[in-house]
Amino acid sequence: MTTALTRGRPDAEAVRTRNRTRSRTPGGLRRAVARNLRAHAFLIGALLCFALFTWYPMVREIVMSFQKVRYGETHWVGFDNFRQIFADPEFWPAWKNTFEFTGIALFFGFFAPFVTALVVNEFRHAQGYLRILVYLPVMLPPVAGILLFKYFMDPGYGLFNQILEFLHLPTSSWLTSPDTAMLSLVLVSTWANMGSATLVYLAALQSIPGELYEAAELDGAGVLRRIWHVTVPQTRLILSLMLMLQVVATMQMFTESFVLTGGGPQGSTTTVVYMLYNYAFNFDKFNTAAALGVVLLLVLGAFSAVYLWLERRGGEE
Repeated sequence: MTTALTRGRPDAEAVRTRNRTRSRTPGGLRRAVARNLRAHAFLIGALLCFALFTWYPMVREIVMSFQKVRYGETHWVGFDNFRQIFADPEFWPAWKNTFEFTGIALFFGFFAPFVTALVVNEFRHAQGYLRILVYLPVMLPPVAGILLFKYFMDPGYGLFNQILEFLHLPTSSWLTSPDTAMLSLVLVSTWANMGSATLVYLAALQSIPGELYEAAELDGAGVLRRIWHVTVPQTRLILSLMLMLQVVATMQMFTESFVLTGGGPQGSTTTVVYMLYNYAFNFDKFNTAAALGVVLLLVLGAFSAVYLWLERRGGEE
């Protein structure tokens, strides 16, 4: 009976073979292209944007790093630009400041959004308002928000020191002391950028099945144990991805240092990207700046490769 009912039906493999055969004919190819024309147009537009604004500048930067412009003429100089930046006495201190900012920023900027997402996720009636409130700093123009903090952190009349005086606590020099300038930049950067990460974490938290929390609660797990044994494992992929993205972003910090401290005091906030800016726009050494950008590209590329290797190895285990 089953054979009789299915005898007249075309086999699935035969249908796929017939469709492939039709698509190889000129008429079938035209129909396939017309059917997917809109999707191809979107893809081609995205590829052109990436090629024009991302890939071409990267290739151009690599080429410029091996060149030097003298009297309007471009000459190949090999690794001279790289030797110049490695011989610069500010090169290694700039890398030290960059790694210092990245380490402190990850401590605050990685955990603060996740904890904020955990708190917001517990609310049931005001999540929309809280999401807007958390994301509001991201919608502000970066320079405007940073200048606001520059006013708050003024050692004389700043709001933060006035609050500390009101609480009878010692005031801080904030941006004018080498001991506190980097931490001040981290606080500003965390406030300005944590909104996006918080929304990503919140979306990941809301995708966790509630049955897992109910089962953990029935087993007697408290809040911290539920977070450690349910929330963290369920969001591990998002957490690891955001970790990599935040490392790449924080190592390219520039706006906060440029607007708030100008690389000071005493060079304590001069990062690699700020040094690159000085080479290009203050010293008119665009080829040397390109060489420094290539070094930064190689460092970030090596970190990304190690991260992907560790992720792949962890997935296989």
